[in-house]
Amino acid sequence: MMKLRFACTLVFLLPLVSVTRAQQTAEYSIDPRMSKLEINVYREGLLKAFGHDHLIEAKEVAGSVQFDAKKIENSSVRLTVEAKSLTAIDPGESEKDRREVQATMTGEKVLDASKFPEIVFSSTSVSDARQSSDGWELTLIGKLDLHGVGKPVRFQLHVHSEGSQLRAQGEVSLLQTEYGIKPVAVGGGSVKVKDKLKISFAIGANRTNL
Repeated sequence: MMKLRFACTLVFLLPLVSVTRAQQTAEYSIDPRMSKLEINVYREGLLKAFGHDHLIEAKEVAGSVQFDAKKIENSSVRLTVEAKSLTAIDPGESEKDRREVQATMTGEKVLDASKFPEIVFSSTSVSDARQSSDGWELTLIGKLDLHGVGKPVRFQLHVHSEGSQLRAQGEVSLLQTEYGIKPVAVGGGSVKVKDKLKISFAIGANRTNL
């Protein structure tokens, strides 16, 4: 009789355990209105004074976040950027120049957006997590799929949670040639963009499993 009562108790408790575990991990959807991702492209070459740096902004950012405030190492993120949405901001340049830069960037010579429409980052692990005065500092490790090539990347991230919103800021540098992209050059290479790019981002997300 005692065994039967114990078994019945377990049957009723198991759903509660599952619910508790599920509640520990909050699910978020990345909101493009709360997010900003910029790419800085720098010039080099003998005549670099006659060229200009480029500022690129992603207009279409989406994805999801699994966030466990009790155990940050269990958190994960998947971020997608539509390649065609990358827009040349280039302050101080003419609209004609910006259109030309954007056409080159999304065309076959660089991103080839028609063939590789998405840029995707998927995290694989979180390390060195520590709580700060207004959130968490951590190292996010994952894979970046760009131009048909997937490469491991890691970068520092600051995460802040408030109410039903989650925000993260950070930056990462990468080499275009590692993803099969040849840096654009003109004038026989006298003016060209550097291989190394800097990506800065501030991502906002709204909780979906309230």
